[in-house]
Amino acid sequence: MPRRVAISSYTLSFVAGVDEAGRGCLAGPVYAAAVILDAGHGIRGLDDSKQLTALQRENLFDLIQRRAVACAIARAEVEEIERLNILHASMLAMQRAVEALSPAARHCLIDGNRLPPALPCSAEAVVEGDAIHSPIMAASILAKVARDREMQRLDAEFPGYGFAKHKGYGTSEHLAALRRQGPSSIHRMGFAPCAQPDLFAGGNA
Repeated sequence: MPRRVAISSYTLSFVAGVDEAGRGCLAGPVYAAAVILDAGHGIRGLDDSKQLTALQRENLFDLIQRRAVACAIARAEVEEIERLNILHASMLAMQRAVEALSPAARHCLIDGNRLPPALPCSAEAVVEGDAIHSPIMAASILAKVARDREMQRLDAEFPGYGFAKHKGYGTSEHLAALRRQGPSSIHRMGFAPCAQPDLFAGGNA
């Protein structure tokens, strides 16, 4: 079973924190980020992205990118989520983020209890890591903000679902829009209620 770990055996500047955003949504891609920070990064206010306001996340997003030793954001598309399932697509997005780091990480701390299968360095899973390690906190913020921005963009492309507001999560507003309009081409049809076409009045590709 993965456990909480200390990283004193590694030079902090080569340890990447990795986290994902959007795994539980009904629509849109899943995002991941990887961040390497040095000991003197001086970024105040880092926390699990879910504990921050949207404004705090936006402000930290730019600061993290300026002060990180390295950072990268990646995604897995809806088609990949449908083909691989959401767990494996999330792992794929994390792997892509780690592979995009320059300089490369020597070790990764992955938020959660699973590891991507083909990382280019050693790694360990840390349950609730986004509340423990600052590089994971930073990664959670980058992934969340990047995905929220994409869902705001998709709101204009797929009007009527409220993506800019709920970001694809299964809110009552989103479920009502699904019943009214049917699923769009960016809905994850392997997810309930997206996979229940009898509930819908029609589709909206």
